[in-house]
Amino acid sequence: MSVGVGGATVTQVAQRHEVTRQQIYAWRHDLKKKGLWSPDAGALFYPLDMPMAAGVPTAQDTVAETSPPVAVELRLRGGRSLHFESTIDPIALSVLIRAVDAA
Repeated sequence: MSVGVGGATVTQVAQRHEVTRQQIYAWRHDLKKKGLWSPDAGALFYPLDMPMAAGVPTAQDTVAETSPPVAVELRLRGGRSLHFESTIDPIALSVLIRAVDAA
């Protein structure tokens, strides 16, 4: 569900993804300021399921070989962000996120 798609409002999208409307507006503002926001292309939320328990993350299905890699920016708390391709190994990404978050 994306804002404007099927008549979805910012409130509906925020509730669906458990974020506030203000977060969506702030993300849009930041992307526009950096020249990364295209109103025509829009922005999508990608589901990221991370185990909450400590330990080794479980392997997930790999991205289909036919899918072209897409650049992804993941914003973490404290103003940190990670840039990677969508084809990154989920376990490697999880380890990387934990390492950056702990730094």
